[in-house]
Amino acid sequence: MGKTFLGSPALRASLAEVTHADTDPAALSGHDEHPPRMGFFTDTSVCIGCKACEVACKEWNNVPETGFGLSGMSYDNTVGLGADAWRHVAFIEQRKPVAAQLAEVGRDRDVDLLAGAPAGSGTPPTEAALTPTTPGPGREGAPAEPGEFRWLMSSDVCKHCTHAACLDVCPTGALVRTEFGTVIVQEDVCNGCGYCIPACPYGVIDQREDDGRAFKCTLCYDRLSVGAEPACAKACPTDSIQFGVLDELRERAEQRVQRLHDAGVTDARLYGHRPDDGVGGDGAFFLLLDAPEVYGLPPDPVVTTRDLPAMWKHVGMAAVSLLAMVAGAVVGRRS
Repeated sequence: MGKTFLGSPALRASLAEVTHADTDPAALSGHDEHPPRMGFFTDTSVCIGCKACEVACKEWNNVPETGFGLSGMSYDNTVGLGADAWRHVAFIEQRKPVAAQLAEVGRDRDVDLLAGAPAGSGTPPTEAALTPTTPGPGREGAPAEPGEFRWLMSSDVCKHCTHAACLDVCPTGALVRTEFGTVIVQEDVCNGCGYCIPACPYGVIDQREDDGRAFKCTLCYDRLSVGAEPACAKACPTDSIQFGVLDELRERAEQRVQRLHDAGVTDARLYGHRPDDGVGGDGAFFLLLDAPEVYGLPPDPVVTTRDLPAMWKHVGMAAVSLLAMVAGAVVGRRS
């Protein structure tokens, strides 16, 4: 697959053909003439956990390092997204068979791969009772079968929500919607109030400890502006991170899920692709091989400012009622 989006059919089309002012976040944010909405489709089924995306993101955006300590969470030393981690490669170890590896391997088995560990030794592999490639014991002493363990990997990133709560609560206008439909932080405008931190339903945005300002993925806005794709997608060796016109990515993702289902990978599902979900659909969505919670993602995210209009309405009604009561009390006392 090519590594450029300039030849996309949607970009060759006229603005009138690709712009939908009633649903497009860029149009709703005041960008009357703009390119089609761009985004990420992350196919976790081909992620190899190389972390090239993390490195490329830090190098291009000059993001500070987050330390070199071990977290104890497999090979995940980034732990999560934050002001100094705009990409996070998660490693999830499961005692579940790899889908479609063996038809006879069930998914309901409780297998302890470490039960045979004492049998291992420092002897040569040909003489050792247990080696790294020795299958774990089966149920009730049954012969061991391969494929009883799988490793899920996924590169997480800011979702660039259609309805972004961080935009709603920012008092300085530091958070803005670009003409590409993405959400970025203007570092020179941010005052470090931190309102955006609890507003994000995904827990993506965070404040940098040394100065208090908020930082997150910009989808490499500077690169988009000159027709280049984001650094993380450029560096991904397996095309797990795919960048392009969001509508085209959604179509491609649906086809990918269908192919996986046809191949027997029935757990494959899309996350964040539906425009009718709680955040209006994500600009960065995912193909997952298990439930969202397994990857640390909320199962049903909702924009946290959804109820603000109704809340302000109730506050206004309460204020009017209070004023009416005060006025009534004053009039009653005078009479």
